[in-house]
Amino acid sequence: MKPGVGMNVDAGAIDAKSFAGYTAAAQGQRAVNFLMNIIPSSVGGAFVDGNMLQIILFSVLFGLALAQLSDRGRPIVEVIDSVLQGLFGTVRFIMYLAPLAALGAMAFTVGKYGFGSLGAFGKLLGAIYLASALFIVVVLGIIARLARVSLWQFLKYFKDEIMITFATASTEAVLPRMMAKLERLGCAKPVVGMVLPAGYTFNADGTSIYLTMGAIFIAQATNTPLSWHDQLLVLAVCLFTSKGSAGVAGAGFIALAATLAATNRIPVAGLVLLVGIDRFVNSESDRQRHRHHRRGALGKGIR
Repeated sequence: MKPGVGMNVDAGAIDAKSFAGYTAAAQGQRAVNFLMNIIPSSVGGAFVDGNMLQIILFSVLFGLALAQLSDRGRPIVEVIDSVLQGLFGTVRFIMYLAPLAALGAMAFTVGKYGFGSLGAFGKLLGAIYLASALFIVVVLGIIARLARVSLWQFLKYFKDEIMITFATASTEAVLPRMMAKLERLGCAKPVVGMVLPAGYTFNADGTSIYLTMGAIFIAQATNTPLSWHDQLLVLAVCLFTSKGSAGVAGAGFIALAATLAATNRIPVAGLVLLVGIDRFVNSESDRQRHRHHRRGALGKGIR
């Protein structure tokens, strides 16, 4: 579809100060360094620096340790859950202002590059939604058939959660409702408790679609040539940067910044072009993620 072709954006003329700190942290990071950086030097450092992969690693290990404690670890789990709910509430307040930020970003883009840029953004939105729809019908449809679950009945059952996800651009807001509904369907509670949170972190299907297509769009808009090797490199890095993107509205946008900075092929300043439409494509990617994870719980838990 080539949505970015013809925009002819000069990447050197874009003000990239807002991305400077993030770019500096990711530049020059090779594959070995990237993997070694997953191991935190300290637990506190991982949270202070906001390194998502380090936080995920610690969380998995800490969760396994708490599971060994049985009832003795329950008070800690309840405290963590209370803190998490407080953080969700904070993010919810921030999201009330997110539409204003998106409108401002879109106004800047249209004012600088003209109304013709809206056509390019429309084509990008259409391409991402088309790819997501094909993913649902083909990939998840096959998985649903293998799990003996009707895809359309499944989507109808969770239609309220899908609409909430669309409005908030985050699946975290519907996690408790999804877990409760799956348990009412007959899924075992331990299966639901394991599949959904793990899937939120490690199985970001929709986010991966958004990251790769967004990166190619920026390359097209800035007339950046990409070989097959470069495109495969972007895909490989996306497999890592997409992890842990659930939980915060627009986190896929931040993951895309990490991808571009790590690959050093596509100008990171081009991310400015996606700010105005990020809310629309990011909510779509979140919907793909939570549909896939619920289906995984269904296939494993209903017997």
